[in-house]
Amino acid sequence: MQAMQSTPWRDPNRWLWALAGLFPGLVWLNLWRFEQHGQVAWLYVPALVMHVGIPLLDALVGTDRRNLPPEAEGALAADPWYRALLVAFIPLQFALLVHGSALAVQHAAEPWVWLGLILSVGGINGVAINTAHELGHKHPRWERWLARVALAPVGYGHFYVEHNRGHHRRVATFEDPASARLGESFWAFWPRTVLGGIRSAWALERARLAGRGLGLWHWRNECLQAWAMTVLLWGGLLAAFGPLLLPFLLLQALYGFSLLEVVNYIEHYGLKRQPDAQGRPERVQPEHSWNSSHRVSNLFLFQLQRHSDHHAHPGRRYQVLRHFEGAPQLPSGYAGLLVLAWLPPLWFRVMDRRVLAHYQGDVGRANVQPGSRWQPAIVQTH
Repeated sequence: MQAMQSTPWRDPNRWLWALAGLFPGLVWLNLWRFEQHGQVAWLYVPALVMHVGIPLLDALVGTDRRNLPPEAEGALAADPWYRALLVAFIPLQFALLVHGSALAVQHAAEPWVWLGLILSVGGINGVAINTAHELGHKHPRWERWLARVALAPVGYGHFYVEHNRGHHRRVATFEDPASARLGESFWAFWPRTVLGGIRSAWALERARLAGRGLGLWHWRNECLQAWAMTVLLWGGLLAAFGPLLLPFLLLQALYGFSLLEVVNYIEHYGLKRQPDAQGRPERVQPEHSWNSSHRVSNLFLFQLQRHSDHHAHPGRRYQVLRHFEGAPQLPSGYAGLLVLAWLPPLWFRVMDRRVLAHYQGDVGRANVQPGSRWQPAIVQTH
């Protein structure tokens, strides 16, 4: 009996986490197949896997709501295997960007090739923002530095500033540009979150630098540092492959960071932190984020979908994030909801009733978009 108790707990997903790193490998394989066989269809396989294959697997495999034993958390969080998988994603991401850039210049006059390359390369750079998200929350400086490196291909380095110091403070409030409101379509959310995120990051850096007696344009400005990484990276690629590459770099970045923003749209849609006795938003709790424990998509996304635990405990590493039954649950993993979010009538039909159910029918407790069909209901209840 004592021997059984002393046996260390083993993560049943230990080797399956490598699927996240295999995803850019799959994209690279299909770029090679296109080069070898000249069939453009290979370039669209990764998008089909992301938007069709993974949602189908989520539906077939289902959810994994198990949590690891509390006594196993320390050893699992310190295990270097999980950190190595995160770090390994970044060289694969950059190699894919270089390979895709070379193909884009070679096939500059073929729009279907470019579209396939944008979906492939931009898709992986979008998924890499999730890697940057995980690294950017950790205490070691080198991990946070790598987070900004992973954001460079899509020119979204300010996300590191705004997400950690802005979004996590204001999440599930009307003031947060990255928290979608009930009745707000993704296409209305997109410009609000993109422009609002840039403005917020800039203001946060202005305040931080002013507190240190430094000017806004000082080299310590973390937004400027991150954007400089993009300028150096893109400048090197343009020097290597020529100016014809610039439209490709811009379009793949647009698609890549738009994948991030559609995930942001899903994560907090309609949820609101209620005011406390002083009128300030209550402390962030698991119920302020949509949760999903669909097993396959969580393996590909380093368990980002256990978002409730992440917001309640931002420093927890992905392998020890927990499922909370009390948190609002998504009907599918993120991969299955991306296309739905792009189609507002379907999104509203699926998600609005879930927001209302979470608040027991009291729409006044939700984060509501002004001018939406839910606004009159709020007016009537007050």
